[in-house]
Amino acid sequence: MVSVFISCFLIKAVFFRKNSMEILFVSHKYPPSTGGMEKQSFELINGMKKLVKVHAIVHEGKESSFRFFRLLNKRIHKIIKDNPGIQIIHFNDGLIAAFSLFFTKLAHLKRTVTLHGLDVVFPSFIYQKLIFPLFNRFDLIIAVSHATATACEVRRISKEKIAIINNGVDTGPLIRMNRNEVDQLLLQKYGLNSKDKRLLVAMGRPVKRKGFSWFLKNVMPHLHDDFILLLIGPVLKQSRSLYLFNALPAFTREKIELLLGFPSDERSIEKQIKNQIGNRTIRLGKLPSVDIKLILGVADAFIMPNIEVKGDMEGFGLVCLEASMCGVNVIASASGGITDAIIPDRNGILLPPGNADAWIEVLNKLIEDPHALKLDPDEIISFTQNHFSWEKMCAEYLTCFSKLK
Repeated sequence: MVSVFISCFLIKAVFFRKNSMEILFVSHKYPPSTGGMEKQSFELINGMKKLVKVHAIVHEGKESSFRFFRLLNKRIHKIIKDNPGIQIIHFNDGLIAAFSLFFTKLAHLKRTVTLHGLDVVFPSFIYQKLIFPLFNRFDLIIAVSHATATACEVRRISKEKIAIINNGVDTGPLIRMNRNEVDQLLLQKYGLNSKDKRLLVAMGRPVKRKGFSWFLKNVMPHLHDDFILLLIGPVLKQSRSLYLFNALPAFTREKIELLLGFPSDERSIEKQIKNQIGNRTIRLGKLPSVDIKLILGVADAFIMPNIEVKGDMEGFGLVCLEASMCGVNVIASASGGITDAIIPDRNGILLPPGNADAWIEVLNKLIEDPHALKLDPDEIISFTQNHFSWEKMCAEYLTCFSKLK
């Protein structure tokens, strides 16, 4: 199946190169900043370079965000003037797309945008009532999941303009260690004695929708004592500016938290960890990607216990696929776009969000009856490779773009 797909992909590449499609990509979510949107933006732009002529304006952190947005319209006009063959301009998230609505001299181009989730449901009256409906002016709206597409339709975006293209994941070969070797790695490098423990792993920014503090409060105390939970991701340090931020009115603070991806669950996580009996939850902070993959390769389960948060959503759940590519059992909430990333009995298990009893039952079964749940690691990896790759994502973007010519 993979070889057939690659052949079709290469045929499309040759065909569209001959047709000289020329696209300008614009993104303020780009490395060296880290995150799912940044990764998707990087892979999309660089993947499309193999297929068509690409121009890009991206925020690489070499200037302030204010300066980037202030000069954006001018930079777009210059590139378009210098490259009259550009036919399509693609904005890679809703914020920069909303900003572009007020640009002039773009009418002769096909305008497209990728929407990731929060940029659809962001809880602002002005954004929801006055700005987001104007997205119907775009010629093509690409949603990263069915949940994101549905959220667009609910907000009266024309269904005919929406295409669903899932994000991809790195599908390269893995470096593996056995469990004893990983135990040694955790002990020597991170001071963690994990010998004879069952490993649960969760990963991501500590924002409320990720459900970390909910899991620590409602699920972790009821799991077998053999389980320990490794939390991987940034840890917010207390500072004077943080205290001032927390002093803001809740209405204002919550909007800023969502807009900036602020770790809104940080205090609750720390509180739950302090209230635990025994050292069963360990925050490892940000780890090298190699160490993350080695840990996931021997973990008993990767968990993504998202909960429903008004005005926020998980647009896709790229971290689930990254875990799947390590062959680990993924147990995730059936929330938002996660249901596009995890297919039950193929690369993971989906549970009702916020249903503590379901989570307790399934996780305890990993000890009580492990064969009832455990998927074959090689089958998990193979399924994920075949259905979620950056090459597949780029090919689908190319197909959608070609229909606009």
